[in-house]
Amino acid sequence: QVQLVESGGGLVQAGGSLRLSCAASGGTFSSYAMGWFRQARGKEREFVTAISRSGGSVSYLASVKGRFTISRDNAKNTVYLQMNSLKPEDTAVYSCAAGGTLHQMVVAAAEIWGQGTQVTVSS
Repeated sequence: QVQLVESGGGLVQAGGSLRLSCAASGGTFSSYAMGWFRQARGKEREFVTAISRSGGSVSYLASVKGRFTISRDNAKNTVYLQMNSLKPEDTAVYSCAAGGTLHQMVVAAAEIWGQGTQVTVSS
């Protein structure tokens, strides 16, 4: 019974930073590529970033590249999302997800999803 639980969301001013965490339990964390998606109210879910099983490869949505950094610590069964230079357009519920490969994450073919954490960026 694999479970993903996000934390670290909150309210920040434009230009500020947040670090999200996603803790996994009940499975073999290192066997999954991991990723982050976001969904604003009334909008469709969109891909943000993903990382390969070993952490050697990453992919980013163009609008967050250079501002967001994904990382993972397989010993802690945790994936992180460091978000810097936040903009109001980044406001959304951020969810972590697990899938078989990095490519599957990029095309939103994740198999396991967390319930999300709210990120709100004020202007």
